[in-house]
Amino acid sequence: MNLKLHRPLAFFDLETTGVVIGMDRIVELGILKILPDGTKTNKTWRINPEMHIPEVVSKIHGIYDKDVADCPTFKEIANDVNHYLNNVDLAGYNSNRFDVPLLVDEFLRAGIEFDIRGRKLIDVQHIFHKMEQRTLSAAYKFYCNQELIDAHSAEADVRATYEVLEAQLERYSDQLQPDAAFLHSFCNNSKNVDLAGRIVYDDKKREVFNFGKYKGRLVTDVFKTDPSYYDWMLKGDFSRDTKQVVTALRLREREN
Repeated sequence: MNLKLHRPLAFFDLETTGVVIGMDRIVELGILKILPDGTKTNKTWRINPEMHIPEVVSKIHGIYDKDVADCPTFKEIANDVNHYLNNVDLAGYNSNRFDVPLLVDEFLRAGIEFDIRGRKLIDVQHIFHKMEQRTLSAAYKFYCNQELIDAHSAEADVRATYEVLEAQLERYSDQLQPDAAFLHSFCNNSKNVDLAGRIVYDDKKREVFNFGKYKGRLVTDVFKTDPSYYDWMLKGDFSRDTKQVVTALRLREREN
């Protein structure tokens, strides 16, 4: 069963310096773009993160400081990446919780507003975890009956992710629809206010904290009683998207 697309769908994967959104940076970006007519194109960028890649992380994806020392920074390729991802929906593996927020953060750092709120977001891991709950390598073995060679290289991971989704659509044809809008709805938590889910909507559609000592409390109430908490968030290792959301809420609280 082939995907039925109304506009291009870009499968993408990031290899990074770590897993802290707002602090860590991209060292490799792989994109496989599927057009509505089934045509596929792909691009891979190696990127100088302008920071040290910890040894423990390099041992996972095989990319060391020396490998990216002469590569362009994300800011230098940001316009090219933005152009390649223009008017496409996005798909990946654990992408909604990690790759999308981190990519948005890199764009914001480069001075580009990469708006994802009008895009369909398909997270193959979310489908997998709902159905089977395993890793990408296990998913590839389970759905495609193949071993994932060169796992943790962006190009191999992104192609495997695409093939896993195709197999998922075939296996769960009675539950899944090969349509980006359906898969977007299936993969996404509509309660998230920011991409990382630090702020969520409660049952009354009010913004509340989803972490820390004020978990469950209204964001605007906390900013009224403890304004220093807003300052702490702006200085902390939160993604730029999260900081933009809390800033908008802070301004709304002051206007009221």
